[in-house]
Amino acid sequence: MDIHDEIKQKIEDNKIILFMKGSPEMPQCGFSMQTAQALKSCQAEFAYVDVLENQEVRQNLPKISNWPTFPQVFVNGELIGGCDIVMDLYQKGELQKILDGA
Repeated sequence: MDIHDEIKQKIEDNKIILFMKGSPEMPQCGFSMQTAQALKSCQAEFAYVDVLENQEVRQNLPKISNWPTFPQVFVNGELIGGCDIVMDLYQKGELQKILDGA
């Protein structure tokens, strides 16, 4: 399986997945930390991929998602966005609705 298929499979196999720097318990950047915290605050169960540990994912996911930065959140196979969008949705109460639909 090539890396594009592997990434697409991870997105399809997980209702909510966060591609981030580090892990939810040990984030390696502030944006990843904020995004993981927003998901946790909504009591969302989510998978994650540490893009610092997997350079192929880090290099290829932006080509698939058309989103250049990390973190990236996917819900039901669709890109929700990065930290700014997730935090905006969270503050408006819309993130909870999106995650509840997963």
